Amino acid sequence: MIVGIIPARFASTRLMGKPLADIGGKPMIQHTYLSAIKSKFLDKIIIAVDDEKLRETVESFGAEAILTPKEIPSGSDRIAYVAKDIDAKIVVNIQGDEPFIPGRMIDEAIEPMLFDEDISVCTLAKRIDKVEELKSPAVVKVVFDYNNYALYFSRSPIPFVRDARTNLEKINTGEVYKHIGLYVYKKEALLKFTSLEQTDLESIERLEQLRMLENGMRIKVVVTELESLSVDTPKDLTVARNYYEKLMKRKK
Repeated sequence: MIVGIIPARFASTRLMGKPLADIGGKPMIQHTYLSAIKSKFLDKIIIAVDDEKLRETVESFGAEAILTPKEIPSGSDRIAYVAKDIDAKIVVNIQGDEPFIPGRMIDEAIEPMLFDEDISVCTLAKRIDKVEELKSPAVVKVVFDYNNYALYFSRSPIPFVRDARTNLEKINTGEVYKHIGLYVYKKEALLKFTSLEQTDLESIERLEQLRMLENGMRIKVVVTELESLSVDTPKDLTVARNYYEKLMKRKK
């Protein structure tokens, strides 16, 4: 079984109550769920919540919710808490703050694992085409080898394009990729990852995927042409609301 788990944390530091933020008359977490169910490969979707009001909201629109302890430190730990008791071979971590993630994007990340038994973790990357993304530490960059296994993740622009004279030239000549934080795990890989202690590079960059690399776990990177919209701040929420409003007008 392939299960998608959406971690939903009420007490977001930058946007309190984020999963319940209204977008076009629906809470954001409902939009994420409605996007995720368009995946062709997911057999089941669970929303891992940390708040009773969140659970009631999730159940009100017909999704399955599991209440998890508030003190769980990260989304990965939250999905591991749920996954350990589920009979699933593959677990997909779908970010709760990406309300319009295409179902096809989820399937792109799952597909390599269906055909290659050696893959235990998959994620996504997209080529950067905007200077703002190149410069932003909020946009995580990834470099990978010729077999598409991750070599490193960083908040800094990597690779460093030494001969480029401008940021635009770096983008055009360097093939810089941003990481999209959707993860597909074999269940045992997820449980191993979340049992490991925080590592040095993870602590420095504040990127938990570096814990896997530092412990010799390989991460397969799937390059996608699709885009998703992440909501981390009030400004992002305004962008998401405007996007949804335009989307609804096009459907009329």
